[in-house]
Amino acid sequence: MTSPVTYSLTDAIATLAMDDGKANAMAPAMSAALNAGLDRAAGDKARAVVIRGRPGLLSGGFDLKIIRGDDEDLKAKMREDGMTLLKRLYLSPLPIVFAVTGHAVAMGALLLFAGDARVGTSGDFRIGLNETGIGLSLPIAGLEMGRDRLAPTLFQRATINAELFSPQDAVTAGYLDQVASPADFDAAVLKAAKALAELDGAAFAETKRRVRQPTLERIAAREA
Repeated sequence: MTSPVTYSLTDAIATLAMDDGKANAMAPAMSAALNAGLDRAAGDKARAVVIRGRPGLLSGGFDLKIIRGDDEDLKAKMREDGMTLLKRLYLSPLPIVFAVTGHAVAMGALLLFAGDARVGTSGDFRIGLNETGIGLSLPIAGLEMGRDRLAPTLFQRATINAELFSPQDAVTAGYLDQVASPADFDAAVLKAAKALAELDGAAFAETKRRVRQPTLERIAAREA
């Protein structure tokens, strides 16, 4: 079976390119492939990791076929795998850059809360958490990370109200850090990755842990 994630390494920057041929759904296979890519990047002594989708789409979120199916064990595994990956990315000692190649919704948008740099491409794309619009409740981990990363004045609209944002408005909301034109997108992603890769790795990892560990502890307390 072909992996939904392609790995490459150039100048100590690892790129994990997601493409399952469909919605880049965060099914167990996608979570496993991203975890394997992160492991490989660490083994290769990468200085930064770029996670990107295919043109027009980062991820459509959890696999709706699994969510609406009858296999409760598979549903639970998909959610558990997704939240475990989200927490790993959130505290990753390696800088994580998200190259948001298009739409990023539901779990696809939650991933952005774990990024150290998030570059979007301009276009008619939507970014955000549509869970309450499709009959799902947001996970505690996603809500608490969003509480830290989203603009406070837009937090309710982004979570409870299921509002989706254009790439430029997603910068204001807190999903993205910048937006580049399609022509400049790859260069902007590379620039962001190189800037993070040039930081002192140990100092970056420890400072990130100090900033983000309290959020993970808050999540653990609420999930207990």
